[in-house]
Amino acid sequence: MNKVYVSDSPHVRGARTTKGIMIDVCIALLPACIMGCVYFGFKALLVLVLSCVGAVGSEIVYNLILRKNIKEILRNFDFTSLVSGMLLGMCLSSNVPWYVPIISSIFMIIVVKMLFGGTGKNIVNPAITGRVFAFIAFQSVMISGWATPNIGAILSGGSEVTSGATPLTIMLSDGVDNMGISLLDLFLGTGVTGCIGETCKLALIVGGIYLVCRKVIGWQWPVIYVGVTGLMSVALNGFNFGYFLPSILSGGLMLGAIFMATDYVTSPFTDKGRYVYYIALGIVTALLRKYTRIEVVSFAILLMNLFVPLINAHIRPRIFGAPTLLDKIKDKIAKMKSKKQADKEVQG
Repeated sequence: MNKVYVSDSPHVRGARTTKGIMIDVCIALLPACIMGCVYFGFKALLVLVLSCVGAVGSEIVYNLILRKNIKEILRNFDFTSLVSGMLLGMCLSSNVPWYVPIISSIFMIIVVKMLFGGTGKNIVNPAITGRVFAFIAFQSVMISGWATPNIGAILSGGSEVTSGATPLTIMLSDGVDNMGISLLDLFLGTGVTGCIGETCKLALIVGGIYLVCRKVIGWQWPVIYVGVTGLMSVALNGFNFGYFLPSILSGGLMLGAIFMATDYVTSPFTDKGRYVYYIALGIVTALLRKYTRIEVVSFAILLMNLFVPLINAHIRPRIFGAPTLLDKIKDKIAKMKSKKQADKEVQG
Protein backbone atom coordinates (compact mmCIF):
# COMPACT_ATOMS: atom_id res chain seq x y z
CA MET A 1 0.00 0.00 0.00
CA ASN A 2 1.36 3.43 -0.97
CA LYS A 3 2.06 5.94 1.77
CA VAL A 4 0.86 9.53 1.64
CA TYR A 5 3.55 12.18 2.16
CA VAL A 6 2.00 15.45 3.27
CA SER A 7 3.38 18.60 1.67
CA ASP A 8 2.13 21.97 0.51
CA SER A 9 -0.86 21.52 -1.76
CA PRO A 10 -1.32 19.99 -4.24
CA HIS A 11 -0.44 16.83 -2.28
CA VAL A 12 1.72 14.15 -3.84
CA ARG A 13 0.94 10.47 -3.46
CA GLY A 14 3.83 8.05 -4.00
CA ALA A 15 6.14 5.44 -2.55
CA ARG A 16 9.50 7.08 -3.38
CA THR A 17 11.57 8.02 -0.35
CA THR A 18 14.99 9.56 0.16
CA LYS A 19 16.28 6.20 1.32
CA GLY A 20 14.98 4.44 -1.80
CA ILE A 21 16.49 7.05 -4.11
CA MET A 22 19.86 6.88 -2.35
CA ILE A 23 19.89 3.08 -2.60
CA ASP A 24 19.35 3.47 -6.35
CA VAL A 25 22.31 5.87 -6.50
CA CYS A 26 24.48 3.37 -4.59
CA ILE A 27 23.56 0.66 -7.09
CA ALA A 28 24.32 3.01 -10.00
CA LEU A 29 27.77 3.78 -8.56
CA LEU A 30 28.73 0.12 -8.20
CA PRO A 31 29.85 -0.48 -11.85
CA ALA A 32 32.34 2.41 -11.72
CA CYS A 33 33.53 1.37 -8.24
CA ILE A 34 34.07 -2.21 -9.40
CA MET A 35 35.99 -1.12 -12.50
CA GLY A 36 38.10 1.22 -10.37
CA CYS A 37 39.04 -1.68 -8.10
CA VAL A 38 39.79 -3.88 -11.11
CA TYR A 39 42.05 -1.26 -12.66
CA PHE A 40 43.78 0.04 -9.53
CA GLY A 41 43.72 -3.01 -7.28
CA PHE A 42 43.38 -3.42 -3.53
CA LYS A 43 44.47 0.15 -2.77
CA ALA A 44 41.42 1.49 -4.60
CA LEU A 45 39.13 -0.77 -2.58
CA LEU A 46 40.81 0.40 0.63
CA VAL A 47 40.31 4.09 -0.27
CA LEU A 48 36.63 3.47 -1.06
CA VAL A 49 36.05 1.55 2.17
CA LEU A 50 37.82 4.15 4.32
CA SER A 51 35.86 6.95 2.70
CA CYS A 52 32.51 5.19 3.23
CA VAL A 53 33.33 4.17 6.81
CA GLY A 54 34.48 7.71 7.62
CA ALA A 55 31.29 9.22 6.17
CA VAL A 56 28.78 6.82 7.73
CA GLY A 57 30.69 6.70 11.04
CA SER A 58 30.79 10.51 11.24
CA GLU A 59 27.03 10.76 10.86
CA ILE A 60 26.39 8.11 13.50
CA VAL A 61 28.83 9.64 16.00
CA TYR A 62 27.38 13.13 15.43
CA ASN A 63 23.87 11.85 16.17
CA LEU A 64 25.11 10.00 19.25
CA ILE A 65 26.65 13.24 20.53
CA LEU A 66 23.20 14.79 20.13
CA ARG A 67 22.00 11.98 22.44
CA LYS A 68 19.87 10.24 19.85
CA ASN A 69 19.00 6.60 20.43
CA ILE A 70 21.03 4.14 18.34
CA LYS A 71 17.83 2.40 17.20
CA GLU A 72 16.44 5.75 16.05
CA ILE A 73 19.69 6.54 14.22
CA LEU A 74 19.65 3.22 12.38
CA ARG A 75 15.94 3.50 11.62
CA ASN A 76 16.37 6.98 10.13
CA PHE A 77 19.57 6.16 8.24
CA ASP A 78 18.83 7.24 4.66
CA PHE A 79 22.07 6.21 2.87
CA THR A 80 22.96 9.80 1.93
CA SER A 81 26.22 9.62 3.87
CA LEU A 82 27.07 6.31 2.18
CA VAL A 83 26.51 7.88 -1.25
CA SER A 84 28.72 10.83 -0.28
CA GLY A 85 31.41 8.44 0.95
CA MET A 86 31.33 6.42 -2.27
CA LEU A 87 31.54 9.57 -4.40
CA LEU A 88 34.41 11.02 -2.38
CA GLY A 89 36.38 7.77 -2.65
CA MET A 90 35.77 7.69 -6.40
CA CYS A 91 37.16 11.23 -6.67
CA LEU A 92 40.47 10.23 -5.06
CA SER A 93 43.51 8.45 -6.41
CA SER A 94 44.30 4.94 -5.21
CA ASN A 95 47.76 6.27 -4.24
CA VAL A 96 46.58 8.73 -1.57
CA PRO A 97 47.59 7.98 2.06
CA TRP A 98 44.96 6.28 4.26
CA TYR A 99 44.24 9.43 6.28
CA VAL A 100 43.11 11.49 3.26
CA PRO A 101 39.75 9.73 2.70
CA ILE A 102 39.07 9.50 6.44
CA ILE A 103 39.71 13.17 7.28
CA SER A 104 38.01 14.40 4.11
CA SER A 105 34.90 12.28 4.71
CA ILE A 106 34.65 13.49 8.32
CA PHE A 107 34.87 17.10 7.11
CA MET A 108 32.23 16.70 4.40
CA ILE A 109 29.69 15.02 6.72
CA ILE A 110 30.20 16.99 9.94
CA VAL A 111 30.92 20.46 8.54
CA VAL A 112 29.09 20.48 5.20
CA LYS A 113 26.07 18.31 6.01
CA MET A 114 25.29 17.83 9.71
CA LEU A 115 26.14 21.33 10.98
CA PHE A 116 23.71 22.73 8.40
CA GLY A 117 20.89 20.51 9.64
CA GLY A 118 21.43 17.15 7.95
CA THR A 119 19.93 15.69 4.80
CA GLY A 120 18.44 18.30 2.48
CA LYS A 121 19.78 21.29 4.42
CA ASN A 122 23.30 21.53 2.97
CA ILE A 123 23.92 24.48 0.65
CA VAL A 124 26.68 22.76 -1.36
CA ASN A 125 27.24 19.16 -2.40
CA PRO A 126 29.06 17.30 0.43
CA ALA A 127 31.06 14.96 -1.82
CA ILE A 128 32.22 17.84 -4.03
CA THR A 129 33.23 19.88 -0.98
CA GLY A 130 35.05 16.89 0.51
CA ARG A 131 37.03 16.48 -2.69
CA VAL A 132 37.91 20.19 -2.81
CA PHE A 133 38.90 20.02 0.86
CA ALA A 134 41.20 17.08 0.12
CA PHE A 135 42.76 18.94 -2.81
CA ILE A 136 43.47 22.03 -0.70
CA ALA A 137 44.45 20.33 2.56
CA PHE A 138 46.58 17.58 1.01
CA GLN A 139 47.66 19.30 -2.19
CA SER A 140 51.09 17.68 -2.47
CA VAL A 141 49.79 14.10 -2.37
CA MET A 142 46.68 14.92 -4.42
CA ILE A 143 48.64 16.43 -7.32
CA SER A 144 51.54 13.98 -7.40
CA GLY A 145 49.56 10.87 -6.52
CA TRP A 146 47.64 10.10 -9.75
CA ALA A 147 47.74 6.40 -10.54
CA THR A 148 47.91 4.65 -13.91
CA PRO A 149 46.72 1.03 -14.10
CA ASN A 150 49.12 -1.33 -15.83
CA ILE A 151 46.59 -3.28 -17.88
CA GLY A 152 49.12 -5.83 -19.04
CA ALA A 153 49.99 -6.71 -15.46
CA ILE A 154 46.33 -6.87 -14.49
CA LEU A 155 45.47 -9.24 -17.36
CA SER A 156 48.35 -11.51 -16.37
CA GLY A 157 47.08 -11.76 -12.81
CA GLY A 158 49.02 -8.91 -11.21
CA SER A 159 47.93 -5.50 -9.99
CA GLU A 160 50.87 -3.26 -10.82
CA VAL A 161 50.05 0.44 -10.81
CA THR A 162 52.34 3.23 -11.97
CA SER A 163 52.09 7.03 -11.65
CA GLY A 164 51.84 9.65 -14.38
CA ALA A 165 50.10 12.77 -15.69
CA THR A 166 46.41 12.54 -16.50
CA PRO A 167 45.29 12.69 -20.16
CA LEU A 168 43.37 15.90 -19.39
CA THR A 169 46.50 17.57 -18.01
CA ILE A 170 48.44 16.60 -21.12
CA MET A 171 45.68 17.84 -23.42
CA LEU A 172 45.38 21.18 -21.63
CA SER A 173 49.14 21.72 -21.55
CA ASP A 174 50.36 20.22 -24.83
CA GLY A 175 47.28 19.97 -27.03
CA VAL A 176 44.95 17.17 -28.05
CA ASP A 177 47.43 15.69 -30.54
CA ASN A 178 49.94 14.92 -27.78
CA MET A 179 47.67 13.01 -25.43
CA GLY A 180 49.16 9.67 -26.47
CA ILE A 181 45.97 7.71 -25.76
CA SER A 182 43.09 6.58 -27.95
CA LEU A 183 39.47 7.60 -27.57
CA LEU A 184 38.58 3.96 -26.95
CA ASP A 185 41.02 3.79 -24.04
CA LEU A 186 39.56 7.02 -22.66
CA PHE A 187 36.06 5.55 -22.92
CA LEU A 188 36.92 2.21 -21.34
CA GLY A 189 39.47 3.60 -18.87
CA THR A 190 42.20 1.17 -19.90
CA GLY A 191 45.56 2.64 -19.01
CA VAL A 192 44.01 5.99 -18.09
CA THR A 193 45.69 7.92 -15.30
CA GLY A 194 43.26 9.45 -12.85
CA CYS A 195 40.91 8.95 -9.93
CA ILE A 196 39.37 5.63 -8.98
CA GLY A 197 35.88 6.29 -10.26
CA GLU A 198 36.41 8.60 -13.21
CA THR A 199 38.41 6.40 -15.60
CA CYS A 200 35.83 3.94 -17.02
CA LYS A 201 33.24 6.13 -18.75
CA LEU A 202 31.29 3.08 -19.90
CA ALA A 203 30.66 2.08 -16.28
CA LEU A 204 29.56 5.63 -15.41
CA ILE A 205 27.17 5.75 -18.37
CA VAL A 206 25.69 2.37 -17.37
CA GLY A 207 25.06 3.79 -13.90
CA GLY A 208 23.54 6.92 -15.42
CA ILE A 209 21.18 4.88 -17.62
CA TYR A 210 20.06 2.98 -14.52
CA LEU A 211 19.24 6.26 -12.73
CA VAL A 212 17.32 7.52 -15.77
CA CYS A 213 15.34 4.27 -16.02
CA ARG A 214 14.55 4.49 -12.31
CA LYS A 215 13.49 8.12 -12.87
CA VAL A 216 15.99 9.38 -10.30
CA ILE A 217 17.50 11.91 -12.73
CA GLY A 218 16.49 13.37 -16.07
CA TRP A 219 18.70 12.29 -18.98
CA GLN A 220 18.87 15.80 -20.41
CA TRP A 221 20.72 17.41 -17.48
CA PRO A 222 24.03 15.48 -17.64
CA VAL A 223 23.81 15.53 -21.44
CA ILE A 224 23.49 19.32 -21.47
CA TYR A 225 26.39 19.74 -19.02
CA VAL A 226 28.70 17.39 -20.91
CA GLY A 227 27.66 18.70 -24.34
CA VAL A 228 28.10 22.38 -23.46
CA THR A 229 31.51 21.66 -21.90
CA GLY A 230 32.62 19.87 -25.07
CA LEU A 231 31.34 22.57 -27.42
CA MET A 232 32.81 25.37 -25.30
CA SER A 233 36.17 23.56 -25.32
CA VAL A 234 35.96 23.39 -29.11
CA ALA A 235 35.24 27.14 -29.30
CA LEU A 236 38.11 27.99 -26.92
CA ASN A 237 40.53 26.03 -29.10
CA GLY A 238 39.87 27.77 -32.39
CA PHE A 239 36.76 25.70 -33.20
CA ASN A 240 38.87 22.56 -33.50
CA PHE A 241 36.30 19.77 -33.16
CA GLY A 242 39.13 17.36 -32.42
CA TYR A 243 38.84 18.64 -28.83
CA PHE A 244 35.20 17.63 -28.36
CA LEU A 245 35.45 13.92 -27.54
CA PRO A 246 38.76 14.14 -25.61
CA SER A 247 37.28 16.97 -23.52
CA ILE A 248 34.17 15.06 -22.49
CA LEU A 249 35.98 11.71 -22.02
CA SER A 250 38.87 13.10 -19.96
CA GLY A 251 38.93 13.91 -16.27
CA GLY A 252 35.95 13.73 -13.95
CA LEU A 253 33.36 15.36 -16.20
CA MET A 254 31.20 12.25 -16.63
CA LEU A 255 31.33 11.41 -12.93
CA GLY A 256 30.45 14.98 -11.95
CA ALA A 257 27.74 15.40 -14.58
CA ILE A 258 25.85 12.18 -13.80
CA PHE A 259 26.22 11.83 -10.04
CA MET A 260 27.12 15.23 -8.53
CA ALA A 261 25.68 18.06 -10.60
CA THR A 262 22.27 16.32 -10.56
CA ASP A 263 22.03 16.39 -6.76
CA TYR A 264 18.46 17.39 -5.83
CA VAL A 265 19.42 19.65 -2.92
CA THR A 266 22.05 21.72 -4.72
CA SER A 267 20.44 22.10 -8.15
CA PRO A 268 17.57 24.44 -9.15
CA PHE A 269 13.91 23.59 -8.53
CA THR A 270 12.48 24.42 -11.95
CA ASP A 271 13.28 23.10 -15.42
CA LYS A 272 14.01 26.64 -16.66
CA GLY A 273 16.40 27.13 -13.76
CA ARG A 274 18.09 23.80 -14.50
CA TYR A 275 18.69 24.77 -18.14
CA VAL A 276 20.38 27.96 -16.95
CA TYR A 277 22.34 26.03 -14.31
CA TYR A 278 23.69 23.24 -16.52
CA ILE A 279 24.50 25.49 -19.48
CA ALA A 280 26.36 27.89 -17.18
CA LEU A 281 28.08 24.94 -15.50
CA GLY A 282 29.38 23.66 -18.84
CA ILE A 283 30.68 27.10 -19.82
CA VAL A 284 32.38 27.63 -16.43
CA THR A 285 33.98 24.17 -16.53
CA ALA A 286 35.43 24.69 -20.01
CA LEU A 287 36.70 28.19 -19.18
CA LEU A 288 38.36 27.14 -15.93
CA ARG A 289 39.92 24.09 -17.59
CA LYS A 290 41.32 26.25 -20.37
CA TYR A 291 42.88 28.93 -18.18
CA THR A 292 43.95 26.89 -15.14
CA ARG A 293 45.14 23.84 -17.12
CA ILE A 294 43.95 21.47 -14.41
CA GLU A 295 40.80 19.46 -13.71
CA VAL A 296 38.19 21.82 -12.26
CA VAL A 297 34.89 19.94 -12.39
CA SER A 298 34.66 19.84 -8.58
CA PHE A 299 35.42 23.56 -8.28
CA ALA A 300 32.95 24.44 -11.07
CA ILE A 301 30.11 22.49 -9.46
CA LEU A 302 30.92 23.94 -6.03
CA LEU A 303 30.92 27.46 -7.50
CA MET A 304 27.61 26.97 -9.29
CA ASN A 305 26.04 25.47 -6.13
CA LEU A 306 26.44 28.90 -4.56
CA PHE A 307 24.38 30.46 -7.38
CA VAL A 308 21.47 28.02 -7.05
CA PRO A 309 19.59 30.15 -4.44
CA LEU A 310 19.91 33.13 -6.79
CA ILE A 311 18.57 31.09 -9.73
CA ASN A 312 15.68 29.80 -7.60
CA ALA A 313 14.87 33.35 -6.46
CA HIS A 314 14.60 34.74 -9.99
CA ILE A 315 13.24 31.74 -11.90
CA ARG A 316 10.17 30.68 -9.98
CA PRO A 317 7.53 28.12 -10.96
CA ARG A 318 4.23 29.60 -12.15
CA ILE A 319 1.61 29.60 -9.41
CA PHE A 320 -1.22 27.19 -10.22
CA GLY A 321 -4.00 29.16 -11.94
CA ALA A 322 -1.95 32.35 -12.20
CA PRO A 323 -1.81 34.10 -15.60
CA THR A 324 1.22 33.48 -17.78
CA LEU A 325 3.33 36.24 -19.34
CA LEU A 326 1.43 35.73 -22.62
CA ASP A 327 -1.87 36.11 -20.78
CA LYS A 328 -0.65 39.37 -19.24
CA ILE A 329 0.43 40.70 -22.64
CA LYS A 330 -2.92 39.79 -24.21
CA ASP A 331 -4.75 41.44 -21.31
CA LYS A 332 -2.69 44.62 -21.69
CA ILE A 333 -3.34 44.73 -25.44
CA ALA A 334 -7.06 44.27 -24.82
CA LYS A 335 -7.07 47.11 -22.29
CA MET A 336 -5.22 49.38 -24.75
CA LYS A 337 -7.76 48.58 -27.50
CA SER A 338 -10.61 49.19 -25.10
CA LYS A 339 -9.16 52.54 -24.03
CA LYS A 340 -8.57 53.54 -27.65
CA GLN A 341 -12.15 52.65 -28.54
CA ALA A 342 -13.44 54.65 -25.60
CA ASP A 343 -11.38 57.71 -26.68
CA LYS A 344 -12.87 57.49 -30.19
CA GLU A 345 -16.40 57.40 -28.80
CA VAL A 346 -15.68 60.47 -26.64
CA GLN A 347 -14.28 62.36 -29.62
CA GLY A 348 -17.21 61.32 -31.77
